[in-house]
Amino acid sequence: MRKIASTLERTTAVLGNIVLAFMVVTICYDAIMRYVFTAPTSWSLEVNTFLIVYVAVMTAAEVQRTDSHIRITFFADKLGATGQRINRAVISFCGLVFCAIIAWRGWLIAYQSWEFGERVSSSFGTPMVVPYAMLPIGFGLLALRFAFDLFDSLTGRPSDRGEDLQNV
Repeated sequence: MRKIASTLERTTAVLGNIVLAFMVVTICYDAIMRYVFTAPTSWSLEVNTFLIVYVAVMTAAEVQRTDSHIRITFFADKLGATGQRINRAVISFCGLVFCAIIAWRGWLIAYQSWEFGERVSSSFGTPMVVPYAMLPIGFGLLALRFAFDLFDSLTGRPSDRGEDLQNV
């Protein structure tokens, strides 16, 4: 299960890098079209609004897996080994609960938008199920990662964080 989750997390991160590069290109294209040729695109803002959600939500599990997020560890570093394990377990439990709730509610929103055929009221007309579906998928992966971290903290098992980064 961990191997499948790690593969999914890496895949979403690679796609996140591609999405970010695509966003740079399309935003630059839109800026040039708007300010140089006075012909702004009708789709760039809408597409990039949804893509930034992808970058933020879908890659979060990989960030958690590799322990790459920014955090302040002043107090956590002062704890002993047992205290740090308990701290990681509490953080993992809270993250798991929060992400599970967001994934569940996101699923409900995505399903309702699909059921009612909701679309963005623009010329592009994106079905709202597409951006809404990122919530249950991204937060579901993140909840799974927090579950792994909680299990590791409670059992004292070494974390698989950054296992592939050691070979870089």
